[in-house]
Amino acid sequence: MSRRRVVITGMGVIAPLGHSVDEFWDNLIACKSGVSRLTLFDPSAFETQFAGQCNNFDAQRWLDPKIVKRLDRFAQFALASAVQAAQDSGLDFSREDTARVGAIVGSGIGGIGELQAQTYRLRDKGPSKVSAFTIPKLMLNAGSGNIMIHFGLHGPSTAVATACASATNAMDDALRLIRRSDADIVFTGGSEAAVTELSVAAFGAMHALSTRNDDPARASRPFDHDRDGFVLAEGAGILVFEELEHALKRGARIHAEVLGTGVSSDGGHITQPDENGAWAAMAMRRCIEDAGLAPEDLDYINAHGTSTSLGDIAETRAIKQVFGHHARKVAISSTKSAIGHLLGASGGVELVASVMAIRHRTAPPTINLDNADPECDLDYVPNQPRDTRIRRAMSNSFGFGGHNACILVGEYVP
Repeated sequence: MSRRRVVITGMGVIAPLGHSVDEFWDNLIACKSGVSRLTLFDPSAFETQFAGQCNNFDAQRWLDPKIVKRLDRFAQFALASAVQAAQDSGLDFSREDTARVGAIVGSGIGGIGELQAQTYRLRDKGPSKVSAFTIPKLMLNAGSGNIMIHFGLHGPSTAVATACASATNAMDDALRLIRRSDADIVFTGGSEAAVTELSVAAFGAMHALSTRNDDPARASRPFDHDRDGFVLAEGAGILVFEELEHALKRGARIHAEVLGTGVSSDGGHITQPDENGAWAAMAMRRCIEDAGLAPEDLDYINAHGTSTSLGDIAETRAIKQVFGHHARKVAISSTKSAIGHLLGASGGVELVASVMAIRHRTAPPTINLDNADPECDLDYVPNQPRDTRIRRAMSNSFGFGGHNACILVGEYVP
């Protein structure tokens, strides 16, 4: 029995570079930065005073004001992106078996904004003033749950939390769900809204964040010798995964085909990656094998590339292990250079970027790569986009806890 093929028929994005797929892509290819001084709160007392914010985000563009009030910012991002993706896909749920439509959405932290706000409220005003919506707003499954509620869906719905690999692990689950015929359509990806006082303080205490306060737009610099930590960011990327025959039957536009996924765990340190990238390499190999391809078949890698000293070197070593001589021929870029690190949402936004790279035959740039680290010596598409045919692209996501997840997409070939 042949394996069910899965395609992408819809995409939606809320990101520091734009609140739609086209706006995000256009700004990414224009080499713009979405990183700026913090305005969500007063950062004066913090060592890091900037982030990748979704400035001017207004959830009421997509959602009823009454619904917006009941959602944490991360769930607003998820639902707004899902509405975009549904519109892009041309889905009409009145014509669908809603028991065969699901949602699997990743988030590393979930409603930390609501948790912080209600903790302050408890401290300042007492327990009777804590909101009745606190738990529904902060729970990690609020993203996937509210997507199901909004569209009136009844298929499988889960949330995934594997730190910065969350969205890609969610998409791995979605692919498997459709392949084994438990669903025909799945909303999947990730959402995060962790640009809060608590998060900035906590990541700062770990010495994980860049402190380039004098030049925020140039702070995220993956693979650059002068990188000094990652840039915290927020947003969401939600995609519609759909079984191929189902998509063809309803005349859907197909953006790309989901060819394979691969996962592994370092089983080492809770925050530091395996320094040789051995287990990240295993996830990449499994992804390529799942797609039935060889490393030489890939044209582009959207790297995890967080702009941390250990992570960028480990990923470079992992790519060399998997790709051998082809490692120097494949185009690689980190879109985190432009938008910062969206934690559990990263994989969703980065898969959208990978699909757009295939569509537009353009490898997005790694901006701020001015002085390459000698140990990061591959082709990272520095500072300018590159016109090149991209038939197949892989997106890497590696998270605290040693979680490694990769996903591979390609041009749809009937």
